[in-house]
Amino acid sequence: MTSKQFCVINSLKMDKKDIYEHLAKIYLDASSKKKKKNKAFPQLFKNLFFISLVFVFGLSSLLLVNSRSKEPANAQVALVLAPEALKINFNFDPAKKEIYNLNLNRLNLNKYKELAFSIKKANFRDTISLRVEFTTAFKEKSEVYVKDIPHNWREYALNLSEFKGISDWSEILSLSFTVEEWNTKENNGVVYIDNVRLLK
Repeated sequence: MTSKQFCVINSLKMDKKDIYEHLAKIYLDASSKKKKKNKAFPQLFKNLFFISLVFVFGLSSLLLVNSRSKEPANAQVALVLAPEALKINFNFDPAKKEIYNLNLNRLNLNKYKELAFSIKKANFRDTISLRVEFTTAFKEKSEVYVKDIPHNWREYALNLSEFKGISDWSEILSLSFTVEEWNTKENNGVVYIDNVRLLK
């Protein structure tokens, strides 16, 4: 091997070594940058997650406040008297009236202002008025009529002050709903009453 060949081979070895060192340096630099990015990404995700939680919580609170502010003051359900729908199936041959009676067991209604319920009739051709009556432990009775019951559900709210015959609301024995022969056009039919409740 000539000295010239030895120098060429030696310079090639140096070049390879330089190349390997250069590649190793590039790899290490890239690897350290990737680690820095990996450390930055979890923190970014944590921040985004926290911001989204704050946004969702704030939005839901705002919607809740808005929905409550739109409710009328008397819309609060104070006491449900009949959790299931009531059905008055009347047939005025030979009966003259059909009554659905709710036993209130001497319930004190002094803190309540309204009786609310939904009502509809089965036969849209019929004309029906419904008698709504409270009875007290002191033998007081008072009624209010709901006229022209609709074929589709309708909400009614009767102010307790409309029941003029009751002076003491501290012991209420019963609430009754009555369909009377003289307050219907047809001799038979069905009246449905739902969501019977007292409102403050």
